[in-house]
Amino acid sequence: MKLSSMDWKLAPIEIDFSALAKLLLYDPKNPLLFNNGFFVFFFALFIILYYIFRNHFAIRRYIFCSFSLYFFYKASGYFVSLVIISAIVNYWLSHAIYKRRSRQYRLSLLIGCVFFNLGLLFYFKYTNFFLSISNQFFHTGFSTLNILLPIGISFYTFENLSYNIDVYRRDFKPAKKFSEYLLFLSFFPKLMMGPIVRAHDFVPQINKPYFLRDEDFAKGFYLIISGLIKKLIISDYITLNFVDYVFDDPSRYTGLENLFAVYGYAIVIYCDFSGYSDIAIGIAKWLGFRIPPNFLSPYQSKDITEFWRRWHISLSSWLRDYLYIPLGGNRRSSLSSCLFCLLFFIAIFFGSKHLLDFNNQYAGILCIGIFIVLLIPGLIKRKMSGVAANMNLLTTMLLGGFWHGASFNFLIWGALHGLALALHKIWMLITGKWMDGLKNTWFYQTLTVLLTFHFVCFCWIFFKAPDYNTSIVMISKIANELSLDVWQGFYANYKTVLAMMLLALSIHFIPDYFADEVVESFGPISLITYIVVFFCFLILYGIFKSAEPVMPIYLQF
Repeated sequence: MKLSSMDWKLAPIEIDFSALAKLLLYDPKNPLLFNNGFFVFFFALFIILYYIFRNHFAIRRYIFCSFSLYFFYKASGYFVSLVIISAIVNYWLSHAIYKRRSRQYRLSLLIGCVFFNLGLLFYFKYTNFFLSISNQFFHTGFSTLNILLPIGISFYTFENLSYNIDVYRRDFKPAKKFSEYLLFLSFFPKLMMGPIVRAHDFVPQINKPYFLRDEDFAKGFYLIISGLIKKLIISDYITLNFVDYVFDDPSRYTGLENLFAVYGYAIVIYCDFSGYSDIAIGIAKWLGFRIPPNFLSPYQSKDITEFWRRWHISLSSWLRDYLYIPLGGNRRSSLSSCLFCLLFFIAIFFGSKHLLDFNNQYAGILCIGIFIVLLIPGLIKRKMSGVAANMNLLTTMLLGGFWHGASFNFLIWGALHGLALALHKIWMLITGKWMDGLKNTWFYQTLTVLLTFHFVCFCWIFFKAPDYNTSIVMISKIANELSLDVWQGFYANYKTVLAMMLLALSIHFIPDYFADEVVESFGPISLITYIVVFFCFLILYGIFKSAEPVMPIYLQF
């Protein structure tokens, strides 16, 4: 029997290059973030190459730098060139500073470094702010410029500055290879929204042999999943279904809704930023890098000083080491701190007239009152160091507020925290040790936690509101129209939001050492357990996923 021959034809493979280009090129409407579907493929390819070349340090660095820069390109477009230029300039400056023996020459190079980095930050972030101030107060008529703020510029500017300052102080030898510095600056888990990493902590880890323990993988997995839950499920849901509506126009809502919107935003900003930080730290842990925690249950703080030891730790420690202490710390004041305090009082005087409708007499009384507060530590200790500490604190927090954004609301937020830190120092001086017995009681500690939390929430109003007038409307609504009579209607409309807020508070009060204890108690965890937990997260995410993406809050800074 003769078999007939058959012709087999392969169907031609068609590649849609336009769709491929759209996928691989920067899309301003869909920037690459950790919650982006493309990131899964990006990270899978990266981890495969990283693992293959884990013992070839040079190739490993080049792979890391390439993927980090591409990640930043997919997130911010051609602003990636700023990172590269910044890395080149700062790498050269750090070596020039380190090699020179003349202190004066090294100082001049450091000043040049500061001007270069802050100049870039100032141009992109503050140019239009000062142009609008000039137009408002001096009637100059300048036109504002069409300037887009590069993602992450505030974070990598601070990293460049701390790197060169450490080299100038001889605390750290500059990286020998440019790829080491570029990796320090562009390390993709933390590039856009921190944490702010110190070179002396990070650079020595670059060329270490890659070894991932079961405990490190489990801890990284815990941080990533908990971070995703905080950001994508809790924060995004409360933002879209409650907080944004109220803050957009607080006059349309009751005093109770405004109050809970403030509570909601306190939870949103914590879950949003700490969630992103946890994801970054977890991914870094999987890649063999250790990044210190950036949040330690800040709303459990018993005073505002403790709050700043627990909130955005990488920023607060940076401000302490590179701004507060150089200004004089708690020992002495400097010309810079005196100048900033003078500008602060001028702003208080004219601001109270413009924003609060005070006349010259009341504006002057307000300035004198704040000045007396700053003087109290000196009067108690009979030393000017207490006054200097308050001036330096105020300067540091004003600049810290201004770092977050170019608006008067951020300056008000920074000033409130600076004054609160000064008042807490006065309280500690007045009470001394004679109140130690009361301070250790459960009632006192609960009361101080509640007071600290509500003060922080009050400050968040200025941080979140789009302008000063909106902030005042919200405060007025809470102060004058707060009533529990509308509770039933409020609960009926927002019970899911309230459940999310309660879940967030429950997560927040989990002890910081909980993850370590759980990982140690379980021992080696099977692959199937990780898969089940991940799919449970996907199901939960599918239930609460928002129709529109919510950009991380700190992406704007």
